[in-house]
Amino acid sequence: MQSTAAILLRKRKFSDTSLIVSWCTESLGCIHTVAKGARRAKSPFAGKLDLFFEAEIQIAPSRKSNLHTLTEVALRNPFGGIRRKYLRTQTAAYFVELIELCTERDHHEPELFALLRRAFGYLDANDPNLRVAAYFETELARITGVHDTKMLKSDPAFALGNLFGKLPLSRTPLLKTLAQDPQSNLQVGRGKPNETTIPISCHPHRVGGSSINRDRE
Repeated sequence: MQSTAAILLRKRKFSDTSLIVSWCTESLGCIHTVAKGARRAKSPFAGKLDLFFEAEIQIAPSRKSNLHTLTEVALRNPFGGIRRKYLRTQTAAYFVELIELCTERDHHEPELFALLRRAFGYLDANDPNLRVAAYFETELARITGVHDTKMLKSDPAFALGNLFGKLPLSRTPLLKTLAQDPQSNLQVGRGKPNETTIPISCHPHRVGGSSINRDRE
């Protein structure tokens, strides 16, 4: 058995009684699990498996595939504020797509988990804007090694697209919506992000922040 902090990325039907649940974890990377019996009314997983939930999970690793068995879930933070507004949910879903695009299955990368948790902590209490999207893309590009935050010579989203062959299709409509916010004075994908205006502090080689809730770590 292995235990780790995790954030639920996706879930889908596996059988009449079970679900396949995808997680971004702190110590195991991004993984797929099967939650047996999760669709039953009296399942021990009831109320614990929803999008963007942070939990402590226990799995029984599979030796034959990348689909592991979920054995226990202890809910830590449902990030309920994200689901109260559609734009917060839309932004969180885009961040999830980026994480899935940039992460190899079962590859350990704790900085990605820390970045996603802090982003969700911010969206739990605040509405998103272009600066938040730009910060997330910049940090993700830095973590994956395709963007130097000290030099800022290239657009981080462009660098990610070059590395992985594409960017999520949801990016363009999201940025158009965020651009309607009068506080979003940064043009994402054009020029350099102004670090002093991003509400989540950026520090080379460390995921950190002053306005993102540090007590969620």
